[in-house]
This record gives sequence, structure tokens and C-alpha cells, in this order.
Amino acid sequence: MKKTIASLILFAVTGLLISSYTSPPPVSTKAALGQKLFNDKILSKDRSISCASCHIPEYGFSDTLAFSKGIEGRATARNTPSVLNMKNRPYFFWDGRAKSLEQQALMPIAHPDEMGLPVKEAVARLNADAGYRKLFLRIFKTLPNSTNLGAAFAAFERTLETDSSRFDAYIDDLVAFTESEERGRKLFISERTKCFDCHRGPDFTDDQFKNIGLFDGYALNDSGRYRISRKKEDLGKFKTPGLRNIALTAPYMHNGMFQTLEEVIDYYNNPGAFVLNPVNMDTTMGVPIGLNKQEKNDLVSFLKTLTDKRFQKQH
Repeated sequence: MKKTIASLILFAVTGLLISSYTSPPPVSTKAALGQKLFNDKILSKDRSISCASCHIPEYGFSDTLAFSKGIEGRATARNTPSVLNMKNRPYFFWDGRAKSLEQQALMPIAHPDEMGLPVKEAVARLNADAGYRKLFLRIFKTLPNSTNLGAAFAAFERTLETDSSRFDAYIDDLVAFTESEERGRKLFISERTKCFDCHRGPDFTDDQFKNIGLFDGYALNDSGRYRISRKKEDLGKFKTPGLRNIALTAPYMHNGMFQTLEEVIDYYNNPGAFVLNPVNMDTTMGVPIGLNKQEKNDLVSFLKTLTDKRFQKQH
């Protein structure tokens, strides 16, 4: 597991992040500056939204809408993913177009349907603000620029690691699962469901791109990774999301089409009942699993054990 003495210390600090949005800590580190920027509307064109407007802390730093609302009420093209547990990811966004947290952090600022402010103008705003000039000089020893702006965001996001869920306590022999949670765990790692084939590792992701059948070229026409790679084999593929805190981050999938975990499991149980003619779907998705009602409930019970304890107090 990821838990180490260092991560325990980190949890003690970052466990205060949600409450600190109302009483932010003194800004003395790159991460603290990144947190301040994350919550500041100064970086949107009309100063109407911040990063936290769509990455809502109490919902696992995701949104509650299928498509978030950017400036002027513009809808995003894809569901807003959580920014938790991004420290060890090799690429970012559903299509993997960013190769670092530093690069990822600047893209929503400039996107016309999100914050709508060119990065050059965002930097100019920060330089025109006496408070931010002072903070950047203190922390980076230089005035705001695109490089240290991305670095501040990335430093903050790297603190958003979670490893104190009921599942972690179970692995450390600190708690016992209920009968339903244990049945769900066994189903999750079984050859029958193959959940663990893609959702594995400390953050329950293989960091690969998969087509799970949600592309048909018509009603479902987001081609995903193909837009970046232009490789035919990537048509309809999207990054495998991590499952930590998954109970908090509805709606689900890149297009937010499922509102509950129960709907997600119904889909995986029999994709053909939802999409009649999927294009380029992975072969592992082709055969219905045949889960009964109890088994579906057990899988949901297990997935809920992945919620970090700081969020359990919120919900």
C-alpha cells in the first residue's frame, strides 16, 4: 500500500484542505500558493469561476454535473475528473493530452469553454496584483510567469493523495469487512468480472486507454484518445480512471452518462443493453457478466470502502 510515515504526515496536513477553504492557511509554500490560486476566480476571463468551481473539494474534487459550467455558462465537452491521486499519473485528462501536472494545470485556464483566459493574460493579471507579486517573489524568488504558475498548481495537486480509506484499514488488518464488502472485494478481483484487470495498483488504475463501448460514431461520437494520437486503434478510448473516492464523484464516465455506481455496474454487467453498435470496443467487454442483484450490491459495497476517511465525515 501507499501508506508510509511520510504519507501519514502528509495526510495530517492535507486532511485540513477542505475546511481550509473557508480559513486558508498562511501562504508560505508552493503548495499553499497553488491552493490559493486553485480557489481564486482571478484566473477566469470574467472572474466568475475558479478551479474549485468544477473540482469541488467535498465531492472528491470533481463536479456534480455531467458537464461543468465554464465562463458565460458554457458547458465543457467532457465530465470533470477528480484531481485527487494525480501525483503518480503518467498523463492527464481523459485523452492523456497533458504529460505533466504542470502542463495540465494551465490548459483549463486558457480553454475557451472553461476559464477562457490566455495564459499570457493570466500571468499579466497576477503581475498586476500586488499580493500575488509579493507571494511569487517570496516563494519562487521571481515574479509570476507561466512556468511558476504551473509549478504552484502542480505542487498543490501533489498534496491531494488519499490512502486512509476503509479499504486501506482492511489491508492493514485494522478493520474487518462486512460480509457484503468481502463478497464485493472477491468479485472485483475475480476472473469473472475482470474489474482488477484495469482497476489495479494503489490507485486502482492501470493508466491505460480503453474503449469500454461508449463510442458508436453517432449518438456517442467522442473519439477520445484518437483525437490526440490519430491512431485508428485508439478510436473511442479513454483513460482508465482511478477508483479511490469513486462513491463521491458521480456522475460517471467521460460523458457523465451514469448517475450512480449501480448504473455503472449495470452497464459493465451487460454493455449491449445500453449501446447497440459500439465501435472498436475492447474484447473483454463483449460478453455479459451475468451478475445478480446481490452481487451488484456487493460490488457497490466494496467500491464504497475506497472513500477516504476525510470525506466520510462530509457525507
